[in-house]
Amino acid sequence: MKELVEYIAKALVDNPEDVSVTELETEVTAVIALKVAKSDLGKVIGKQGRTARALRTILSVASAKARKRAVLEIVE
Repeated sequence: MKELVEYIAKALVDNPEDVSVTELETEVTAVIALKVAKSDLGKVIGKQGRTARALRTILSVASAKARKRAVLEIVE
């Protein structure tokens, strides 16, 4: 799931080298923290949070397939 978020985020931003994704995994839940350059933060969040919501939806579908729960946090 970490690779999925990283792949999508790198496709969205202008500075793909500044994208970093960390994953904190427990037995049931995985918390995925996405950090991008400050100038690319708006592109990842999108208008009224639509892009971030779409990212979270894709992540929830992928995590449901793996029978886990995943939470995406966008870090400044």
